[in-house]
Amino acid sequence: MRAGDALAPLEIPITRTLIVAGAIASRDYQDVHHDTELAHQKGSPDIFMNILTTNGLVGRYITDHFGPTAVLRKVAIRLGAPNYPGDTMVLTGRVEDVDGDTATVRVVGANGIGKHVTGTVTVTVPAGEPSVIASTEGRA
Repeated sequence: MRAGDALAPLEIPITRTLIVAGAIASRDYQDVHHDTELAHQKGSPDIFMNILTTNGLVGRYITDHFGPTAVLRKVAIRLGAPNYPGDTMVLTGRVEDVDGDTATVRVVGANGIGKHVTGTVTVTVPAGEPSVIASTEGRA
């Protein structure tokens, strides 16, 4: 784990089921996350993903990379372009800073219309964990 290391991209198909299940699981019953007609009435072309689902997917991306012992210390994200059904979000990341067993990772999640999510995640990985040994340094 070194500053500049790139994380392998993760492609996430955005399905209606993912959007609705994420909203329900996070107790977000806003109609724009499950009712197409009401989303249309509010000016949206379709239902769209909520921030809590996005936050969970960003966390998954980091822990998938750093392993099951990784501890998320801080997740600071901002939403941009909505995630609509039928699109794919591609998460990418780069280690910005390392301090001992803690890293700050810049994360971007882009879809067909732009950047859905941008931000940073601070993660602690216990020293000597085998899941961290394989570096992806040099990948774009």
